[in-house]
Amino acid sequence: MNTRIRNLFGLVVVLFGVLVGFTSYWSVFDADDLEANSANKRPLLEEQQIRRGLILAADGTVLARNRAVSRSPTFYERIYPQRELFGHPVGYSFVERGRVGLEREYNDELTGKHDEFETIFDELRGKEREGEDLVTTLDPAAQRTAIQALAGRAGGIVAIEPATGNVRTMVTVPGYDPNAIPQHFSDLLRAPRSPLLNRTVQSGYPPGSTFKVVTATAALDSGEFTPQTTVSGKSPKVIDGVPLQNFGGEDFGQTTLTDALTHSVNTVWATVGERLGKETMYEYMRRYGFNRKPLLDLPRDEMRASGVYDRKGDLLGPGDPVDIGRVAIGQERLQVTPLQMALVPAAIANGGSLMRPHLVRFVRDRDNRIVRRVRASEQSEVMKPSTASALAQMMSKVVEEGTGTAAALEGIDVAGKTGTAEVGTTLNQAWFIAFAPVQAPRIAIAVTVERTTGQGGTIAAPIAKQVMEELLK
Repeated sequence: MNTRIRNLFGLVVVLFGVLVGFTSYWSVFDADDLEANSANKRPLLEEQQIRRGLILAADGTVLARNRAVSRSPTFYERIYPQRELFGHPVGYSFVERGRVGLEREYNDELTGKHDEFETIFDELRGKEREGEDLVTTLDPAAQRTAIQALAGRAGGIVAIEPATGNVRTMVTVPGYDPNAIPQHFSDLLRAPRSPLLNRTVQSGYPPGSTFKVVTATAALDSGEFTPQTTVSGKSPKVIDGVPLQNFGGEDFGQTTLTDALTHSVNTVWATVGERLGKETMYEYMRRYGFNRKPLLDLPRDEMRASGVYDRKGDLLGPGDPVDIGRVAIGQERLQVTPLQMALVPAAIANGGSLMRPHLVRFVRDRDNRIVRRVRASEQSEVMKPSTASALAQMMSKVVEEGTGTAAALEGIDVAGKTGTAEVGTTLNQAWFIAFAPVQAPRIAIAVTVERTTGQGGTIAAPIAKQVMEELLK
C-alpha cells in the first residue's frame, strides 16, 4: 500500500476513534451534566410530557406543581404557588431556562427516572412514566417570618435542627418569583441586588466576630485553653506585625475567655488564634465544614465553600501566607456563607456532632408510599461533648449580658454570638448565630444583613429572635 495512503488511512482511523470516544463520553459518562445543561432542550422537551412530581413543605403546603398546557399529547408546565417565599431553595424547571435548586438536584425523582433496565421494563409493560413527590423540611410560617423580619434588607437566614440536620428555614432577600423566569429571566439577571443569587449558599461574607466561636472551639477542645484562661485584652496589640484594636479602642487588660466572648474582645481571640497556630485552626475549620462545598442536597455548582480566599478566588490553606490571628476574629480574607455559619451553633447544640444538612425529608410515589427517606447522618465529630457544653455556657453569657441581649427569648435560654464586619467606611456586615433552648436545643440559626449601619447585636440578633420564636412554638 502506498505510504501516503496508509498514513492517511491511519489518521482517519485515529480521528474516528477520537470522535467515538468523545461521543461516548458525552452520551454515557457525562450524561447527567449534558442533561442539566440549559442549552440542551431535548430532555426538557421530553420531560414536558411527564407529570412531574410535587414539591411540598414540611406541613404539606404545595411549593411546586404542574399545569397541563395542551392535550394529545399532554404537555405540562411548572407552577410555583408560593411565589417568592421558596424561590431560592426550590428553584425552577423550564424548557427556556433549564433547572436550578431542588428541581435540578432531584430531577430524576421528580421525573420518575430509574435505572435503564427498570425504565425499559416499564415501557414494555406500557406503564406511564410519572414523577415522585418531594416532601421538604422547610417551614412556611418561619419562611414568612424571616422575610418579614429582614424587611427588604439584603441578607440571608438559615435555621437548622441540630439533631437531624433538617433545614427549616432558608431565606434570601431579595428573592424572586420562579413563575416569572420564562418571561423575565433577563430582567431578573440584570436587576439591582441580584435577586437570582441564593445568598445563603452562594454569597461569601466576612463573618466578623461570629467566627470567634470557631476559635473558641479549637482553643477549648485542643486542651490548650479553658473558659477561665486569662489573656491580655489590651488595645492596641500587635498581631502578625500589625497593630490590632478592640471595638472602640477599649482596653480590657487580663480577661478570661468567657468574658472575652461575652464582650467580643478582638485582641484576646487574635492572640488565642496565633498561639493555636494555623494547623490547629484549619483542622477545626475542616471539622466544621470549611474549605469545601457544603454537603447540602442542592447542586454542587450552585454552592460555594467558606474559607480564606486570595485575590484570584482560590482557597488558601495552612501552608499559605495567612494572618491566622485575624482569621481567628473573622477578619483577614475570610469569606463565609450563612449556611456554613448556621452549622457552627448546630454542632455545638448537638453535643459536638455536626449532622449533615438536608432540605428533603423523603421521596414518595403517587400512591403516597415512601420510596426513599433522607435519614439523619453525621457529617463530622467536631469536638468533645464537654467542649460543646462549655461553649454553650460561654455563648449563653453573650445573650444574657453581652452583645447579644436583643436575641433573648422569654422563658427560653439562648446561646449566641454577634458579629459586625466592616465592609466600608460607614457600612457593616451584621451577623448573629445562635441555638435554643440551651438545655435541649431544637433550632440553630445564622442571620446576616448586608451593608447596614448597625451592628450584629442591634440588627441581626432581633431578626434571629423572631425566627426562633416562630420555630420554637
